[in-house]
Amino acid sequence: MPLPNPDVATRAAWATFAVFALNGFALSTWIARLPAVRDQLALRPAQVGAILFIGSIGSTVALPLAGWVIERIGTRRTVIGAATTTASALAVVALMVAAGQPAWVAVALFAASAGVAGWDVAMNVEGTVVERGVGRAIMPRFHAGFSVGTVAGALLGAATARLGVPLHVHIPVVMVLTVAAVVYAVRWFTSDPPEVLEHHERPSTFAVWREPRTLLIGVVVLAAGLTEGAANDWVALAVVDGFDQPNAVGALGFALFVTFMTIMRLAGTGILERHGRVTTLRVSTGLAIVGLALFTLTPSLPLAMAGVALWGLGAALGFPVGMSAASDEPARAAARISVVSTIGYTAFMAGPPLIGLLAEVFGYRGALLFVALPLVVAFLLIPATRPLATQRPGPAGSLPA
Repeated sequence: MPLPNPDVATRAAWATFAVFALNGFALSTWIARLPAVRDQLALRPAQVGAILFIGSIGSTVALPLAGWVIERIGTRRTVIGAATTTASALAVVALMVAAGQPAWVAVALFAASAGVAGWDVAMNVEGTVVERGVGRAIMPRFHAGFSVGTVAGALLGAATARLGVPLHVHIPVVMVLTVAAVVYAVRWFTSDPPEVLEHHERPSTFAVWREPRTLLIGVVVLAAGLTEGAANDWVALAVVDGFDQPNAVGALGFALFVTFMTIMRLAGTGILERHGRVTTLRVSTGLAIVGLALFTLTPSLPLAMAGVALWGLGAALGFPVGMSAASDEPARAAARISVVSTIGYTAFMAGPPLIGLLAEVFGYRGALLFVALPLVVAFLLIPATRPLATQRPGPAGSLPA
C-alpha cells in the first residue's frame, strides 16, 4: 500500500533508518567492549560462549511473541518498550561486570537480548511497510542504518577502550542517550499499518510455521545471522588472540567488518534492482565464504583484515533481503517476519557456545571457519527468496542514501 504522499514517505523512511541505526549503536556498544568484559571477569573462551548463550535465549523466547505484540500495540510502542528494556539491561550488565558477577551478567544479557529481539522485529515490520509504500527495495538501506550504528558504536568502543573509560561509565551513559533518541525518532513511524494490523485474513503464527517457503527463507536468514553474529561476537577476540594484538586493535577489526557491511548495504538497493534477489544473494554469499577462509587461514594480519572486509561485504544482504522476502504478502508480514526472525536468531543462540567450544580446540580463528558450512547450505536455498509478486511502485520521496 503506497504511503499517502512523498513527505510522509520521506519522514517514515528516515525515522526507520534512525531506529535501525540506534539499534546497531546500542548493540555494538556492548560488543566492542567484550574483550574488556572477558579480561575483567577472567573468562575462558567456553565461559564467554556460555554467557552469550544464556543471553541469546532471551531473544529466542521473545521473537515468537514479537509479531503478536506488534499486531496489538503497533510498531511505535513496541520499539519504545523494547529499546527501554535493552538499554536498562545493558546498563545492568556493565554494573555487574564492575562488581565481578558473571552470573548476573548472563541474567541481564537475557533481558537485553529479549529487548533487542522485540526491537528488531518491530523495526523490520515498519521497514517493510515503508518499502512497499515507496515501491523500491530499500530494506538494505535500513539495515545499512543498523550498520552505521554499529560502526559508530564500535569506534566509540575502541576509543573508550584506548582511553581506559570504565564499562560502568561508558555503557550506561550511551544507553540513556540511545533511548532518548529512539523516543524522538518513532514519532514519524507509520505505526499501525492497516494491512499488517487489521486485515481479516491475518494468519496465526502457528499457521505460518507450516509454510515451506517461509521456513526456507528462515534458513537463509539463519546462515546470514550466524555469519554476521559470529563476526559481532568473535572477530575482536580473534584478532586480539590470533595475532597477539591489544584490545583496541581487536575493536578496530570489528569496526572494519561493520564498515564494509555498511558499504554493501548502502549499495544494496541498486544492486537488487539491477540483478534481483537470487543473483545478488548468491554473489554475496560467495564473498562471505571467501572472506571467512582468508581471515581464518592466513598468518598475515593485513591479509586477515582484507578477509574481514570481504566477510563484511558478503554478510550484508542476507538478513534484509530475507525480511523483504518474508513480507511479500502485506497481510502476513508481521507473522512471517516473526517466524523468519525466530529461525534466524537461532544462530545467535547456538553460535556463541558452539564457536566458544570449538575455540578451545582450534582457537578463535579456526573455530570461525566452521561458519562457512551453513553458508553453503544457504547458497542452495537462495531461490526461495524470489518475490511472490511484483510490487507496484508508490511515491518515492527522499530516501536514506
